[in-house]
Amino acid sequence: MRVALLVTCLVDGMFPDVGQATVAVLERLGHQVEVPLAQTCCGQMHINTGYRRDALRLVRRTVAAFEGYEAVVAPSGSCVGSVRHQYAGLAAARGDTGLAAAATDLAARTFELSEFLVNVLGVTDVGAHYPHRVTYHPTCHSLRMLGVGEAPLRLLRAVRGIQLEELPAAESCCGFGGTFALKNPDTSTAMLTDKIRGILDTRAEIITAGDSSCLMHIGGGLSRLRAGVRPVHLAEILASEPAKVA
Repeated sequence: MRVALLVTCLVDGMFPDVGQATVAVLERLGHQVEVPLAQTCCGQMHINTGYRRDALRLVRRTVAAFEGYEAVVAPSGSCVGSVRHQYAGLAAARGDTGLAAAATDLAARTFELSEFLVNVLGVTDVGAHYPHRVTYHPTCHSLRMLGVGEAPLRLLRAVRGIQLEELPAAESCCGFGGTFALKNPDTSTAMLTDKIRGILDTRAEIITAGDSSCLMHIGGGLSRLRAGVRPVHLAEILASEPAKVA
């Protein structure tokens, strides 16, 4: 299958290993992965903060950048949620019916990584090996907007060597929410504190999730506590392989 990577702003600018890991997993499964260079920000931040005219330009650019691909995959439930649930409505509200139709087509071809692997390809074992104690945080957009459900956990359970620990109050938000953390820092910090308490209770070495934004927030809190727990994106775990013996 010819697959395009929607790399996302955070991955492109701050966490490039996540994008590389996503490509590695898909190529391991035999798919041709391309990264359209015309892509920029998906526009989610602009839509959510009311800059709809600016967002519409980004929607138009994104729709054009991913035209013709069988599937578009992103290591982010947040950005996929925007493409799938905001694009067409925004275009229609601005009176651009052609763009709305094209956005609807793109939405049907755009997937978060775990749902693409499990629900589209029917794969749960990607050949990963990760001998660490891990707990999983289901991010809000993947859980509530996309409904990925058990897909990430099914993938993690199939990883060789992993010790997967259940996270208490897993479905509670970590407190990031993009600009929410900036506009409501005290509330965000309180939510993060609860999330970190749950992570530490698992005694895990690794906290994983499907969104770099949430992991950045959680990782910052863990770092300030010197907790010794590392944030690792789901894609990086799935891309891991046994060490080669020389």
